[in-house]
Amino acid sequence: MNDRTLLVTGATGVLGREVLRRAHETGCTVRALTRRTTPPDVPGAAGTDWRTGDLAANTGLDAAVIGVDTVIHCASDPKRPKNDPPALRHLLAAARRAGVRHVVNISIVGVDQVPLRYYRTKLECEETLAASGLGWTNLRATQFPQLLDGMLTALARLPVVPMLAGTPVQPVHPTEVADRLVTLALGQPAGHAPDFGGPEIHPATHLATTWLRTTHRRPRRVLPLHLPGRLGTALRHGHLTTPAHPDGTTTWAAYLADRTA
Repeated sequence: MNDRTLLVTGATGVLGREVLRRAHETGCTVRALTRRTTPPDVPGAAGTDWRTGDLAANTGLDAAVIGVDTVIHCASDPKRPKNDPPALRHLLAAARRAGVRHVVNISIVGVDQVPLRYYRTKLECEETLAASGLGWTNLRATQFPQLLDGMLTALARLPVVPMLAGTPVQPVHPTEVADRLVTLALGQPAGHAPDFGGPEIHPATHLATTWLRTTHRRPRRVLPLHLPGRLGTALRHGHLTTPAHPDGTTTWAAYLADRTA
């Protein structure tokens, strides 16, 4: 039995659930933060010590981090991105008070290059973590296939499926990102870890075409759209991808095959 205690934030999200399951495999004591008063049921994560708290409201955090060696921070609020930086500051303050040794943060490839509001807040979080005075590790990963899947599901309701032209995308499976995060959490603070991307880079239009074919949607045409301005330029330049780090193994085709099995 490993004598470390890991705390996972955002433990009920797509990535957080995978981190929780992977953390249990290490033999560490695993704690998770939730806003719910009744602990959620996460398959494969039996034995989790659920603690009630709210990062944005700054409640319950001191009790959650007491005795914790490492925090794996997966919590985020894409619908209200302005909440992410103060939520992280609250977590870091509690971690300092408790003497936490290491905070591991998940971020996104391209946050310093792609002019999106959500990306700007993620970059602010990275800078806040680096200035925290705590031992820290930051991992940037590319997009999850579930995100692309959800976007295409919404777009497929239209007569044609609009998709950004000339935009390379590199989906990476959250189980593989979770494995990397837990590995980093068990090591020494590393600062900015190497980026983590999926095994293949495809044009976004190709992903849409294969998604339509594999999910057996009635015939739809993919309509390539040229996005103007700084955002379009950043996307076409490949700032959502990390060609030097195709470290994942699950391809888009494999994800789709599993989804439709």
